[in-house]
Amino acid sequence: MNSFFHLKISTPEGLCFDDEAERLVVRGALGDLAILAGHVPMMTTVKAGVCRVVLPDGSVRAGSTGGGLLTVGKDRVIALLNGWETEEET
Repeated sequence: MNSFFHLKISTPEGLCFDDEAERLVVRGALGDLAILAGHVPMMTTVKAGVCRVVLPDGSVRAGSTGGGLLTVGKDRVIALLNGWETEEET
């Protein structure tokens, strides 16, 4: 099984991220979610907070968001966010 999935993060200002990811951590309607490759397909709202993307090399790209919508498909995840304010990468 592939340990990565394709992730797109988009805001009204444009595309913020379009690449492979190992993990996506967001605050969903029912609490924090960690999306990994092979996650069951689902759709949920995203609440305001920090969104973290773990890249295949282990580095983290994080951003603050005001909320939005998350769709998880078989091998693709799309986050439509109200905004994305990038935090310092680690």
